[in-house]
Amino acid sequence: MNPLLRVRAEGQQVWLDNLSRTLLNEGHLAQLIAADGIAGVTTNPAIFHKAIAGGRYYEEDLARLKGEAIDAETRYERLVIPDVQRACDLLRPVFDESRGNAGYVSLEVSPALAHDTARTVAAGLRLKHAVGRDNVLIKVPATSAGLEAIEQLTGHGVSVNVTLMFSLAHVDAVAEAYLGGLAAWQQAGGDVGRVMSVASLFLSRVDTLLDSQLGEIGSDAALALRGKSAVAMAKLAYERYRERFHGPAFASLRSAGARPQLMLWASTGTKNAAYSDLMYVEPLIGPETVNTLPDATLAALRDHGTVARTLDRDVDAARAQFAALERLGIDMTTAGKRLQDEGLRQFEEAFAGLLDLTA
Repeated sequence: MNPLLRVRAEGQQVWLDNLSRTLLNEGHLAQLIAADGIAGVTTNPAIFHKAIAGGRYYEEDLARLKGEAIDAETRYERLVIPDVQRACDLLRPVFDESRGNAGYVSLEVSPALAHDTARTVAAGLRLKHAVGRDNVLIKVPATSAGLEAIEQLTGHGVSVNVTLMFSLAHVDAVAEAYLGGLAAWQQAGGDVGRVMSVASLFLSRVDTLLDSQLGEIGSDAALALRGKSAVAMAKLAYERYRERFHGPAFASLRSAGARPQLMLWASTGTKNAAYSDLMYVEPLIGPETVNTLPDATLAALRDHGTVARTLDRDVDAARAQFAALERLGIDMTTAGKRLQDEGLRQFEEAFAGLLDLTA
């Protein structure tokens, strides 16, 4: 069996970390859904920058929009919202068959709003309305202001993909924001069963940073820990997910039809050529999770992936990894804050580049 379909049989959704008109117009996304069981799509400013800058299918619309008296951000949105709508429509059968548990497409609010709660909420509501599809996820970063925005958007019945998470502290804070928002939505008379959320934990960037720090320490004990921190973090995050969303804290909301906030593994393309190209896939397969894969990682999984339920294995080893890092003076919460700041800067730069394209 196709390894991608075997992953799905283990209860994990595979989403594509890419979207462009080439994928849409030439039937590639439809084929991925039909043949590989792709159950969702994620996007970000860097993905859309690459699509628009290199995609011939945007040229005519962009030229027309540049003749209109609108700003660069509005031009960008008018280019990409139809793409998001088309992807949502392609995934609508997956959404319907899963009763809303799969089949989503993510669209991110402007990274420039990451520290402004009110404007993030306004943008999220506006984008949800503009896309006009039940299976759109509004993507919001897990900054301090973003956490408040996530709770408020969820409290308005908006389905949210929380992005730029790099630590277990982020995992806990994001889950609390989701639970607070669901409770507010329920209190307002909303149908909690219509709300979906994923919590996107970034992986490869964690190992890139920590491997560098471990290399600087240079001891045999430190060097032995390289390439293991991100997978360990994901396994511990999943353990917390199981405790939180299958425990008493979520029981009342679950009985009302609420969905748990699924853990999503992001940044899953291996950055160190010395490591396996599936190091953020094969050890992290388990039910009620999502793995969003760039094209190359998706192709690698299809070609030579080994599939088994692995996510809840070796959890003691994950704890030992964290304990060893702490003994060496590496604080994962501090590292996560640094990585979030760096990731946000990268998204801001990509978004600024997008606006240069559409100016």
